[in-house]
Amino acid sequence: MSRVCPFTGKKANKANKVSFSNHKTKKLQFVNLQYKRVWWEAGKRYVKLRLSTKALKTIEKNGLDAVAKKAGIDLRKE
Repeated sequence: MSRVCPFTGKKANKANKVSFSNHKTKKLQFVNLQYKRVWWEAGKRYVKLRLSTKALKTIEKNGLDAVAKKAGIDLRKE
């Protein structure tokens, strides 16, 4: 499974790890993905999702149906 949030599209960021001597090596900064059970009001059930913490905040603010519709995700098959 890839480390990409399906709701926000966030993925790993390429960055430099900088040592004390200013030596730079490449590294990846991964998205903070969490497995969460979210209540889906329209389906009257819980849906288990793997999403970023940023997506969790967006779902709390706008609701699961609105965020899923904007991202083009069908919650019925999950």
